[in-house]
Amino acid sequence: MSLGLTACKENAPPKTEPAASAPAPVAAAPAASHGKFEVPPGQLDDYYSISSGGHSGEVRIYGVPSGREIKRIPVFNIDPMVGWGITNESKAIIGTKPDGSLKYKTGDTHHVHGSYTDGTYDGKYVWVNDKLHGRVARIRCDTFECDKITELPNIQGQHGLFTDKRDPVDQSINHTTRVFAGAEFHIPLPNDGRDVNSPEKYGCLFTCLDADSMEVKWQCHVDGNMDLVATSYDGKLAASNQYNTENGVHYEDMMSAERDACVFFNIARIEEAVKAGKFVTIGDLKVPVVDGRAKANADPKTALTCYVPVPKNPHGVNVSPDGKYFVCSGKLSPTATVIATELVEKWFDGEGKEPRDCVVGEPEIGLGPLHTAFDNKGNAYTTLFLDSMIVKWNVDAAIKSFAGDKNAKVVLDRIDVHYQPGHGYTSMGETKEADGRFFNSGNKFSKDRFLPVGPLHCETEQLIDITSDKMVLISDHTAYPEPHDAIIVARNKIKTRQIYDMDEFPHAVKDPKSQTITRNGKKVTIQLASQAPAYSMREFTVKQGDEVTIILTNHDKVEDLTHGFGIPKYDICFIVNPQQTASVTFKADKPGVFWCYCTHFCHALHLEMRSRLIVEKA
Repeated sequence: MSLGLTACKENAPPKTEPAASAPAPVAAAPAASHGKFEVPPGQLDDYYSISSGGHSGEVRIYGVPSGREIKRIPVFNIDPMVGWGITNESKAIIGTKPDGSLKYKTGDTHHVHGSYTDGTYDGKYVWVNDKLHGRVARIRCDTFECDKITELPNIQGQHGLFTDKRDPVDQSINHTTRVFAGAEFHIPLPNDGRDVNSPEKYGCLFTCLDADSMEVKWQCHVDGNMDLVATSYDGKLAASNQYNTENGVHYEDMMSAERDACVFFNIARIEEAVKAGKFVTIGDLKVPVVDGRAKANADPKTALTCYVPVPKNPHGVNVSPDGKYFVCSGKLSPTATVIATELVEKWFDGEGKEPRDCVVGEPEIGLGPLHTAFDNKGNAYTTLFLDSMIVKWNVDAAIKSFAGDKNAKVVLDRIDVHYQPGHGYTSMGETKEADGRFFNSGNKFSKDRFLPVGPLHCETEQLIDITSDKMVLISDHTAYPEPHDAIIVARNKIKTRQIYDMDEFPHAVKDPKSQTITRNGKKVTIQLASQAPAYSMREFTVKQGDEVTIILTNHDKVEDLTHGFGIPKYDICFIVNPQQTASVTFKADKPGVFWCYCTHFCHALHLEMRSRLIVEKA
């Protein structure tokens, strides 16, 4: 996403006419609707936008409303700027093979969600999924760096993800204790080569992780393919919109049902079932798996799951800031389905008749509805993929209309976006503190919108002012493919640190004058420090064929004084921030002199900050 914003100038000089072959420029909107959102140089944005990066495998941080890209966080990808996937510490988080190489070098991030206290962001963590390899990663918000990655067992296509907003069992614990992840693809269970031609033995698992340890707590076997995930504010329910409730393997097998579903998970009951031993395990794994399929959960009073029918192929489920409603979008239906949280809970208590009775609204809002976000006035904003619009509609009016009130005004406004929006989200809209200031539309296409750069086009992110009755487009900018969902977090929720604590690193080189070289057979460990403008060793010598580990500690204490360490021809490049320690291990298989240099500008004598790696020929 990129939401950069420049104030319009009413008295700007005339522009040179474009060449005849160039497309006519798009007319600028009036200055009055833009300039008030400018963030002048030296001033801070009001919000962090924490966005997925798609198949780049990263997470991106932007300022809102300026759209300044502040940071790219490597998660499932390799990033030689910071050394992610290169240092020993980062490779241990990503996961390695027995030979020390990375297990995966790619990833596909889609959905980012934060940790909560009392129904709003507490600024401690955010989590993001990897659809490609079925993983969940956690990012610390004090450093905006990934600290844990867990690969989920027996699943493929880990798509939707959401955190709980409080502990559902112990209501005295009013913060995030769980992370929920829905699998999208049916696979044989276990997927070890058996049953590949027996689709009736395929399945999808909904996974619960412990937010602190990042260990898998339990899984729930469901019907259908899961898309997005949402959770209630009281911690009792998690939900996932579903397509392919037919459990088909081929396209034509997935389209026969008139309706699909939004499946609800009764978290307390699932955990009680696990505690009582009412689960199975799959293959050699010890993770408890409960049966959440519809046939096994027909009795509401004992059911673990509730399948609420919604129009075919829904894409997206979100919870209103007051916690009263889950909204599920139609995709192949021009409708959004409003499901009452209270009625789902009553169904589990045996007080309802059919799951469909939990639906209290289903307004017709436009073609290709995908994702819904909310303001603080009871309004919803839904992306319309086919109409290339955002539609603003009122939830209470939709409920009244569904009950028969023909005078209820459901749709309040529409605005064109360019083009075909996928995800959309509002400022603080996933919390009880939704503030109704901004909506961001993540558009999947941008043809004719920007300078042509070849067959691969950028995508378009558009920021919309939603403070008034009419939505106003205030910025229109590029996004490198392919971001998906994001959250917009008020800046006062995030408390970052400026330097590290050296004591956090067990292998830190505490003495800045350290020049330690130790040898154990063919393994050599070199410990050194950096302090602008020099490394603590001018040179170090090893033998060809040695396995070399370099441990580097940055002894500078000045904010933003980062050092780098690059070794030509050895594919080594990483950084250490103030008071941080990082290490790399490699085989010294090339004899000669190799200048190790600081890759990150740090000092007036930055170019002179070097050391020599001397590899003696065997």
